Amino acid sequence: MAIVIRLDVMLARRKIKSKDLAAMIDITEQNLSLLKQGKVKGLRLSTLDAICRALACQPGDILEYAAEEAAEPVD
Repeated sequence: MAIVIRLDVMLARRKIKSKDLAAMIDITEQNLSLLKQGKVKGLRLSTLDAICRALACQPGDILEYAAEEAAEPVD
């Protein structure tokens, strides 16, 4: 996937545990873990808003676009 989730980096910078963030934004620890691992297909803007409020950051601090490398043709 071309979108990389850097939530773990921001949590480390803010010295906040995943468990504490989950409680702050009212989602389960398991859902937060899946989000951190990039194993989700979508993210509600309300959840992103809550994360940014709790961590005092911008969405770009958490989400990053990384272009996928184009596959080279095989001869």
